[in-house]
Amino acid sequence: MPIKIPNRLPATATLRRENIFVMTETRAVTQDIRPLQILLLNLMPTKVDTETQLARVLGDTPLQIELELIAPAGHVSRNTSQAHMLAFYKTFADVRDRTFDGLVITGAPVELMEFEEVDYWPELCEIMEWSKTHVHSTLHICWGAQAGLYYHYGIPKRRLDHKLFGVFRHTVEEPNFILFRGFDDVFWVPHSRNTTVDREDIEAVPELKILSSSPEAGVYAVKTDRGRQVFLMGHAEYDRVTLRNEYMRDLAAGVDIQPPRNYFPEDDPHRQPVVRWRSCAHLLYANWLNYCVYQTTPYDIGGIRQGVRTDD
Repeated sequence: MPIKIPNRLPATATLRRENIFVMTETRAVTQDIRPLQILLLNLMPTKVDTETQLARVLGDTPLQIELELIAPAGHVSRNTSQAHMLAFYKTFADVRDRTFDGLVITGAPVELMEFEEVDYWPELCEIMEWSKTHVHSTLHICWGAQAGLYYHYGIPKRRLDHKLFGVFRHTVEEPNFILFRGFDDVFWVPHSRNTTVDREDIEAVPELKILSSSPEAGVYAVKTDRGRQVFLMGHAEYDRVTLRNEYMRDLAAGVDIQPPRNYFPEDDPHRQPVVRWRSCAHLLYANWLNYCVYQTTPYDIGGIRQGVRTDD
């Protein structure tokens, strides 16, 4: 089944070229079906890239998705045109009276700042609090995961000695939880971050369960009861060239940075990067949509406010 996105969103043309079934708003009005309502809070500076990456993995399932985009109201994007923001993005004020089956909170390039120093931190806190009563399952990514763990559970982020940059091996620690159903014993995920969350801090919170980790990258996936909140420390949704683009950007800015690990053949940045995480990404997001959202969300979406679940 398709993902419904705005007719003119740049991701539409990209996904159609990749044979991912996209339904525009025009066609969707003829459908008599209860699609999943997914809200994407996009905090990344390269918003078009992030929209496309997440629409790709969210749209590659048998479920029909309606994706809506929001961004912080008080923050002006310097890397995305105002025309694009006005055409495709809403504010939290526009959606706060609605309920959603799922919410995705992306990462953001502000990890070296204290959370409280981020200009949209108060609004993000308001959204995360709202999500507890208006969203069935919330998926937090990278800095968004660190922000969520800090806001909901007081878990601090820790600065790394060196940037964690590359594609790293992971294992599943909790194979019986449905988020990793169908995964191999070892899988790969891209990471690009300067901060982390310590395992000991997570394990000290009874409500949290670690699902997956990496010897090099640390804790990867954490969940709360029945997946109402899921925290992912890496970027399974990244494109083939995302890490390369970040590497070239930093080199051009004079940053002392090594090529991303386990990414270029023989660590040669002039060669085509090898993708080894795509199957993991599609399965991960399909599992989240199917098991954490679709299987348990109420048919009457308003029931989310009353905490209705179909497995209760």
